[in-house]
Amino acid sequence: MQPDDPLTVTVGRLVGQVGHWTPSRWAASGASGVPRGDTMHDLVQWLADRCAEAEGRDRLPVPRLDNDLALPDQLKVVAADLTRFGGPALVDEAADKVRAVRGQL
Repeated sequence: MQPDDPLTVTVGRLVGQVGHWTPSRWAASGASGVPRGDTMHDLVQWLADRCAEAEGRDRLPVPRLDNDLALPDQLKVVAADLTRFGGPALVDEAADKVRAVRGQL
């Protein structure tokens, strides 16, 4: 990830917002009524799918780990891959998606 690209900046803000959350906070519903952990995992999967497309490979499911405390790390890893393999328009679209999810949490 480049330190100043829009996806890196937006992911950093989201991780700063949720990185200290407890399991009960992840389990609580966000603005959409969906548990926050599910919303974050859906975001990670969406980013992973865009990255697979950019790399020209098949989509694979992102494992849903037993502990939602790992979600910020999964987000950072997948976002770094997308920044590396996605073009500027895709990185901008992903940053918009991360901002939208941040507002839902």
